[in-house]
Amino acid sequence: MTRSQVRGDAAARGSAVRAAVTACRLLWASPCSALGAVLGCAVIAAGGSARRVGRTVEIARYHGAAPPGSRLARAPFTAITFGHVILGASHAELARLRPHEQVHVRQYERLGPLFLVAYPCSSLLALLRGECPYRANRFERQAFRETDAGEARQTIAAGGHVAMRK
Repeated sequence: MTRSQVRGDAAARGSAVRAAVTACRLLWASPCSALGAVLGCAVIAAGGSARRVGRTVEIARYHGAAPPGSRLARAPFTAITFGHVILGASHAELARLRPHEQVHVRQYERLGPLFLVAYPCSSLLALLRGECPYRANRFERQAFRETDAGEARQTIAAGGHVAMRK
């Protein structure tokens, strides 16, 4: 066997392992994705549409911003993730929030159905500490931290400067 054949075999094994890991992540998060799909069907039935973005499906009621005064414009959140399904008021908002919501997708891949319990428990603990149940939620803090770090890297790569937030 030549060196290139050995390298090719190793690359094929690595590719197969990555595919298996990805399949396991999808499967582990699938009960949550199924919940998101059911909720997404209601959005689509109300006139929304779906898009596949990477390993996720984004479902939104509007393409542009939600009309002022609509229920979705008054909702307490702009997007919500269930496994590999991300629901939002508009595709424009989903595109803007994609990096943040992708952090939640990875959290679902790690915790699977346990995320549906862990997230509200983290909010409850924050509330009991007298903190904001959204901003002090450990999963939201991680999503904001990773999103802020990504924005900083993009700005620096573009030759700009970043004012870091606390």
